[in-house]
Amino acid sequence: MARLHLFDLDGTLLHGTSAPREISRQLGLEAEAVALDRAASAGRIQPPEYANQVRALWASLTEEHVAAAFAGAPWLARIREVWAEISSRGEYCAVVSLSPSFFVEKLTSWGAHAAYGSRFPTLPFSEPVDPAGVLSAAAKVVIADRLCAEFGVTRDDCVAYGDSHSDKDLFGAVSVSVAVNADRHLTSLATHSYTGKDLWDAYELVRHAR
Repeated sequence: MARLHLFDLDGTLLHGTSAPREISRQLGLEAEAVALDRAASAGRIQPPEYANQVRALWASLTEEHVAAAFAGAPWLARIREVWAEISSRGEYCAVVSLSPSFFVEKLTSWGAHAAYGSRFPTLPFSEPVDPAGVLSAAAKVVIADRLCAEFGVTRDDCVAYGDSHSDKDLFGAVSVSVAVNADRHLTSLATHSYTGKDLWDAYELVRHAR
């Protein structure tokens, strides 16, 4: 039976940062993005409000800014090698993140079979964010179930990789989980825990496990 590997983005594939923070850095607005990330992590703002605030922050954002943010971000090492290995075994890998889909979806070029993020208006922005397109922790489970149906697997065949509260629901839904550079709350829920900057080492914890 194949497995489905589900990866978070912010703080998991990106080391010590988030996609909104890296995008904001291109606009000289990193401090503002850090403040928003902290407010979201503390539960002071919910995903729809967060999305609205970063959309306002990114009034001048262009595709070129996003491409530069993606290229310059501090990614974990050997992401593409892990995903190539997963594919060679007849398994699947997907990224599910609360960050903007226009950033997350770029990871399909690295070998992810699917990539989901919160939907934002087309760049440059001329429309508001549709709250219905903003993902939440619970939405990650809904998307995981959709991917299970697409790839012909079940929750028992899934491995989730994450780092924070937004991954809690998914960790509770699947049979195997890997906390990657995670906070203590998520680590206590995980099957395995990894601290470091190389995704292959985190993947090795579950590579041969069934």
